[in-house]
Amino acid sequence: MRLKISLLREPKHQELVSCVGWTTAEELYSCSDDHQIVKWNLLTSETSQIVKLPDDIYPIDLHWFPKSIGVKKQTQAESFVLTSSDGTPVYSVAWGPDSEKVLYTAGKQLIIKPLQPNAKILQWKAHDGIILKVDWNSVNDLILSAGEDCRYKVWDSYGRLLYSSQPHEHPITSVAWAPDGELFAVGSFHTLRLCDKTGWSYALEKPNTGSIFNIAWSIDGTQIAGACGNGQVVFAHVVEQRWEWKNFEVTLTKRRTMQVRNVLNDAVDLLEFRDRVIKASLNYGHLVVSTSLQCYVFSTKNWNTPLIFDLKEGTVSLILQAERHFLLVDGGGLYLYSYEGRFISSPKFPGMRTDILNAQTVSLSNDTIAIKDKADEKIIFLFEASSGKPLGDGQILSHKNEILEIALDQKGLTNERKIAFIDKNRDLYITSVKRFGKEEQIIKLGTMVHTLAWCDTSNILCGLQDTRFTVWYYPNTVYVDRDILPKTLFERDASEFSKNPHIVSFVGNQVTIRRADGSLVHINISPYPAILHEYVSSSKWEDAVRLCRFVKEQTMWACLAAMSVANRDMTTAEIAYASIGEIDKVQYINSIKDLPSKESKMAHMLMFSGNIQEAEMVLLQAGLIYQAIQINIDLYNWERALELAVKHKTHVDTVLAYRQKFLETFGKQETNKRYLQYAEGLQVDWDKIKAKIEMEITKERERSSNLTGKSLMSKH
Repeated sequence: MRLKISLLREPKHQELVSCVGWTTAEELYSCSDDHQIVKWNLLTSETSQIVKLPDDIYPIDLHWFPKSIGVKKQTQAESFVLTSSDGTPVYSVAWGPDSEKVLYTAGKQLIIKPLQPNAKILQWKAHDGIILKVDWNSVNDLILSAGEDCRYKVWDSYGRLLYSSQPHEHPITSVAWAPDGELFAVGSFHTLRLCDKTGWSYALEKPNTGSIFNIAWSIDGTQIAGACGNGQVVFAHVVEQRWEWKNFEVTLTKRRTMQVRNVLNDAVDLLEFRDRVIKASLNYGHLVVSTSLQCYVFSTKNWNTPLIFDLKEGTVSLILQAERHFLLVDGGGLYLYSYEGRFISSPKFPGMRTDILNAQTVSLSNDTIAIKDKADEKIIFLFEASSGKPLGDGQILSHKNEILEIALDQKGLTNERKIAFIDKNRDLYITSVKRFGKEEQIIKLGTMVHTLAWCDTSNILCGLQDTRFTVWYYPNTVYVDRDILPKTLFERDASEFSKNPHIVSFVGNQVTIRRADGSLVHINISPYPAILHEYVSSSKWEDAVRLCRFVKEQTMWACLAAMSVANRDMTTAEIAYASIGEIDKVQYINSIKDLPSKESKMAHMLMFSGNIQEAEMVLLQAGLIYQAIQINIDLYNWERALELAVKHKTHVDTVLAYRQKFLETFGKQETNKRYLQYAEGLQVDWDKIKAKIEMEITKERERSSNLTGKSLMSKH
């Protein structure tokens, strides 16, 4: 990526230009120490003087109101605020993302002042010289600062330093975020730099302009204007952006032209557009491109005949893709389309602000759209992709801490869809997206996780954890048998990726990581877990076992053990657990196989996975009251065992007998009032109890064989 610079031969101002501001993507105003305000038309290259300010007014900054967000036709901003020098030492001010805080400079200090009365002010020393410029982005919530110490820095909103540049030759006089928060521009003497949000540089240009005192991005984020010390206004277009997927590489060569290269055969295609390209995304065999007025959808199998449709609203700020469809986000809303260009849905929720959404706060799968709420950052809204309606019974996903990043898994059945997210403590959690009545478990998968990504072809998750790169080959293990989760992981040292690396993509078996210096590192993971996922989703259990025997890795056997329990395949589970030396679990699985009814087997499988309440419910619904009581006795849930026996008026003596035996083993006396009440005057007769239990088991066996017989008869 680089900046294409354009400058007029002669300056339009007599003195230094102090500030610039865009009204539309093609029109700009500039203010100068010569007291002139000049209008620039980029389509016709014409300039005109609008007003001459009084001689005692020296403009410092300019802001147009309103920003034309989510408006199809480029509406003209009609009023602006202009600041001028009056001896104040505040060089720069920026609004916070929620407009409830103000960031300003005071010498070498940065100060964040909340507008609420009596709220605590945050202040810290940010530079070794006077701070000349700040900017605060509403999408990523990050702060830029630039100073006379010749450095620019990136901070989070708590004042923690995320990046500090090397000292430049001259003071840094301007910094500005791109609207979507993915890039920022830096201005200095004869210098214009384009940087990634993490700090590293994409491009460095050296225009002959003197110092660049102010930088403004166009509303669509495709171009920059700079206010220069020599009276010039410098314009720069962002070009040579790159998108990669498998063997295809797409480059934006000009504002309206893309080049596609197939690295397998070096075939090159040129894609021409009517209007300038604003956003693009390449994934799942499709290139989606938004221009200022239209959306183009190309298939990687045929670059010659794109599908084209007009955009509903204005500038697209984000494109997300899934296998079956893609999502366009602009200031007016979210719009889901099929790759054939058919509009599918547009999810909404109260107070939704789409102008501040990014790839970390929106996630898309084949059946689900997830959006992190900005008003309450502990909440995730979940929508059905096909209708845009809230998922399940409309319950939102709520967490105890603020959530930073969300990601939906991409494969498998809709009712098994999972979402992973990182919270502000950098803990990684996973939970089910279907939310009907009962509270779904939110389970912690890892700690100190900075970035994550799901594989596009199987539900394998990867993340960067402190000093380790970790792959969760079967994250659902936490729902099935949490004890063996460590055995299903792949881990390697991540120190080679340096500080603050970011996972760019996880395609097939390849993970691409962006290091802090901007370089890309590709990691290939084992292809076998993905093949195992495929076999299991097709119920090819014998093939799955053969694969594990061929690979001979504990990780594979552990994944297969969890997968087979999740899918209730006890034969495979027994083989897999035996292969990882979990003998006690093999014995338990064997005991399950000998149970007389499928309900009992199901209940004990649920118990194996720790789902005690569900296990009890399965037995009660099947009328197996004694069995429901017995599982509570086995788990020493004495209160619940007695409650069930009393409620259903059966086996009260059985519960009391087992309780008595339990207390005698530990040499204790009964202190529970309910047990004392029901034990009064009751003699425990073990022979009678054993006979009753035997009768219950016989009854269950007969019931099961009757049901099997009826099932066979109905088939014939």
